[in-house]
Amino acid sequence: MTTNLFDLTGKIALVSGASRGIGEGIARVFAQHGAHVIVSSRKIHDCEAIAEDIRQTNTSSEALACNVGRMEDINSAFEQIKARHGRLDILVNNAAANPYFGHVLDTDLKAFTKTIDVNIRGYFFMSVEAGKLMRDHDGGIIINTASTGALMPGPGQAIYSITKAAIVNMTKAFAKECAPYNIRANALLPGLTKTKFAGALFTNDQIYKGAINRIPMGRHAEPEEMAGTALYLASEASSYTNGECIVVDGGLVI
Repeated sequence: MTTNLFDLTGKIALVSGASRGIGEGIARVFAQHGAHVIVSSRKIHDCEAIAEDIRQTNTSSEALACNVGRMEDINSAFEQIKARHGRLDILVNNAAANPYFGHVLDTDLKAFTKTIDVNIRGYFFMSVEAGKLMRDHDGGIIINTASTGALMPGPGQAIYSITKAAIVNMTKAFAKECAPYNIRANALLPGLTKTKFAGALFTNDQIYKGAINRIPMGRHAEPEEMAGTALYLASEASSYTNGECIVVDGGLVI
């Protein structure tokens, strides 16, 4: 008998930043493989539109508004998850902020603070709250969307890249400390991916061409191409990594 290592049937999965882009792609693929997906982003209308579209394919989904840059939103979101489901099996931290695009010396405090609040504090406390639920219910999986900017900062993206580097080390910390609770933590590091969020990179010809020239395949990625890797990390197929796997554009870095 063949075992489907990518079967997520019965799993409760929360995907932040899921109303578009990479998060939307991940939410759709998780639902296709049996998970009940909680589509989350700042605006409930945007979440409900995606959740309803997913439900139209005879899969399971619900909407949940949460601005991960606000601690009260994080606390409220997990109170609702506890009340509705009593557990959480998979967390995908995908929501991110990048309000400033420009030279590092011109970064202002407002842009700095917003990027830190969402990309570091938000990921951290989303993981803490999810981890507590997972610890009490036989484990779970945390997936953090970082960026190849964590390894080499992109032009005009200094503070964003700094926060993504922090997410990589955050992932390793959660992986090591939470492994005894059967919680795996891994990170996905997308490269140049065509999303609304990354729009500034696609409208600047010099930056875009420079980025493309550094990519062996000579093209950018589409959001749905990241979803398969996230599915792998959320499934039993990735259990051999023991929670210390960083995935960069489909290549494993242990």
